[in-house]
Amino acid sequence: MVFRRRDRRPLWRATLELLWPRGGWGRAAQYVKHRVRRLPDTPEKIARGIWAGVFASFTPFYGLHFFIAAGTAKLMRGNILASLMATFFGNPLTYLPIAWSALATGHWLLGTRLDRDLIEGGQRGVCGIGCQFGNAFEDLWHNFMAIFTHEKMDWRGLSQFYDEVFYPYMVGGIIPGIVTASVCYYLSVPVIRAYQNRRRKILREKLAQLKNPADGAD
Repeated sequence: MVFRRRDRRPLWRATLELLWPRGGWGRAAQYVKHRVRRLPDTPEKIARGIWAGVFASFTPFYGLHFFIAAGTAKLMRGNILASLMATFFGNPLTYLPIAWSALATGHWLLGTRLDRDLIEGGQRGVCGIGCQFGNAFEDLWHNFMAIFTHEKMDWRGLSQFYDEVFYPYMVGGIIPGIVTASVCYYLSVPVIRAYQNRRRKILREKLAQLKNPADGAD
């Protein structure tokens, strides 16, 4: 195939670049921004896709952000490709502030207390977010295997994860998600419109030069 990569990346390298792209997340963000601005659609429709992608980044459904963004963009009649690229708003550099804002808002709305150690990595014996996710997945795997063995099911880790992380995250991510996505929408529309107008002007000038080569030679 003409467009197939000549140097096939091993699985470990592809996984590593997914977590930390070649050139860093700053360069990846510039690439995504460039690609979004070049999408062949109206600025408003592209911006609605961006709204959907950014909002999806504030949900606790990791691994499903693409599907949530695409579904939301379709409901909003936004650009689906823009929504998929906008999910990169959630990355290793932004996950911590996103998680903090969602959990803080969620615990506040639910009238519960957010332990700072939950965000800061689990100090003084407190199980942090990573630990909570690990316990939840460990419970799921253990209970799945218990179906085929004589082991007893144990839902304590999953129950703690749901009460302290997942449910507050899901509830609390709505408000900061809407606010941040709306800011990105209103910032994106004029930028995309200006970029498209500038690009059309450049294309018109090039077309005019092709039609009148003598003018370009003077």
